[in-house]
Amino acid sequence: MSSSTTASVSTHILDTSVGRPAEGVAVRLAARSGTSADWQELGGSATDADGRCKDLPALPEGTTHVRLDFAVEAYFQRSENKQADAQQDAPANRDSGASGVFFPEVAITFAVNPGEHYHVPLLLNPFGYSVYRGS
Repeated sequence: MSSSTTASVSTHILDTSVGRPAEGVAVRLAARSGTSADWQELGGSATDADGRCKDLPALPEGTTHVRLDFAVEAYFQRSENKQADAQQDAPANRDSGASGVFFPEVAITFAVNPGEHYHVPLLLNPFGYSVYRGS
């Protein structure tokens, strides 16, 4: 939760290629205070069966920028998610490099203000992603 001196962050992931939440994706949280400050790694979590991270670490006072790092490569490499390829009629390795995953990680950086809550959903598929400020 946010207080009047700190912001708070939550996220969830929807795999739009299969129309379901993305379970088991590791998410790391980092923060900095000012554009020239160094990033401070705060810890992380993993998405639950609903694709949500409910236990991300609190942001330190003075945070002005937040970075969420989503490790999506392992999610797409798990066999139960390979059905997305078949649905899209696209070969797994097309334009994807050696690992077969085009975007092995997704890093989202955004600015925050004290006292506000930021819900930042990730809409994900094997060949693209989108993010937005949710509520």
